Amino acid sequence: MNLDDIKQILDLVREHDLAELEIERDGLKVRVRKAGAGQPVMMMPPSVPVTLPAAAPVSAHGAATPASIEDAAGGVDLAVVKSPIVGTLYLAPEPGARPFVEVGDQVRKGQVLCIIEAMKLMNEIECDCDGEVATIYVENGQPVQFGDRLFAVRVS
Repeated sequence: MNLDDIKQILDLVREHDLAELEIERDGLKVRVRKAGAGQPVMMMPPSVPVTLPAAAPVSAHGAATPASIEDAAGGVDLAVVKSPIVGTLYLAPEPGARPFVEVGDQVRKGQVLCIIEAMKLMNEIECDCDGEVATIYVENGQPVQFGDRLFAVRVS
C-alpha cells in the first residue's frame, strides 16, 4: 500500500461522509475513523510507519506551499510542491527549450519550477524553499489538478 492508496481511502471517507472504513489488502489492515470536526484519522499497526503530507495551501504569488515529508531512503526532509491550480503543466518555457529544472538541480526559494497554463494564462510555479530537486512527478504537457504532486525538493 502506497501513499496514493492511502489518499484514495481518505478521499472515500470524506466523499461518502463515512464514520469509519476498514480495508484489508495483502495482509495489511487499515482502519480510518472520522474524528470530531470531520477530519479523518488513520489508525494502523505500529509496525507500519506512514507519513502523510498535509494539503498544500496556495500562497499569494501562485506557488504551492510545499508539504514536508521524510525521504524513505535517508530520513531527509522533502518539500512536496503541489499544483495550486487546474491546467496543463509545462516543464520548459517553450517547446524544445531546456526544462526549468531537472532531478539533481539545486533550486532557490522563488525559482520557477514549471508553468501551468490555465484559461490561456501562463502561471509560473515557484519553489518555496532552497534545496535539491529529488523527484519530478509530472511530465511535460500533462494536465494537472489542484493538489497534484509536482516536485519533491530535498530541503537544505
